[in-house]
Amino acid sequence: DGYKRKGDIFGDIFGNIFGGGAAGPRAARRGADVGYVLELDLEEAVAGIERRIEIPTLVECTPCHGSGSEDGKVETCGTCHGRGQVRIQRGIFAMQQSCPHCDGRGTLIQNPCKTCHGAGRVEEDKVLSIKVPAGVDTGDRIRLAGEGEAGPAGTPPGDLYVEVRVREHAIFQRDGDDLHCEVPIRISQAALGDTVRVATLGGEAEIRIPAETQTGKLFRLRGKGVRSVRSRSEGDLYCRVVVETPVNLTADQRELLQQFEATFTGEDARKHSPKSATFIDGVKGFWDRMTS
Repeated sequence: DGYKRKGDIFGDIFGNIFGGGAAGPRAARRGADVGYVLELDLEEAVAGIERRIEIPTLVECTPCHGSGSEDGKVETCGTCHGRGQVRIQRGIFAMQQSCPHCDGRGTLIQNPCKTCHGAGRVEEDKVLSIKVPAGVDTGDRIRLAGEGEAGPAGTPPGDLYVEVRVREHAIFQRDGDDLHCEVPIRISQAALGDTVRVATLGGEAEIRIPAETQTGKLFRLRGKGVRSVRSRSEGDLYCRVVVETPVNLTADQRELLQQFEATFTGEDARKHSPKSATFIDGVKGFWDRMTS
């Protein structure tokens, strides 16, 4: 999990690019937005979770209530007359900039607070509880209004934006609201057919493997994917069959396989392994053309 300053989440924040709008220190300034990266397991992202996080940020100074003054007294800046901005002329252009005398606050502090030294804010680790809705995915962002940095001189705070990052899963790969996984089966199951149990995020399910199933065949389990965080519809689970070659064979098993392989001769081989036969015919035809 991580912390960072960040822009808008769940939408764009359009700032006033050209510096227009209402003048004054409160209109011109607010607390900075804060970004936080929240890492979740796939199960947590699918089911939803409430998570406590701790972020370093600037909060309002308690002793001076954000005023920055030890006795609570502030004076209006005589340079900008409390506006926090001054108007300067550059040739034919008139521009506004932050008042250099009061640093854009609009006020001056004669007796700074001993805790925040006149800043009105102090650094603190803030603990928050975040409710993450079910179905979120990597890149989804959650906005918590007013939970960013406290604004200077009592101006409004910024917002906190939590960006979700889902860790890789040992079994499932996610594609939107659909899930994908590989299901290994034995050669005998692929050839003869069988019923196998597969894992889903909601428990176990069964898929029926028909006889003569090849590696790569997809089986679709409707509604066994992820419930969408936006539409509440449910995705599907796609199981890709992988025929596993047996290993660590005993002598008896090797002999049985050799006897079985011996039956694949002539037209029987073409009938039982049509793809292999087609491949061999293709290779033979290629070399015949090359040497003719």
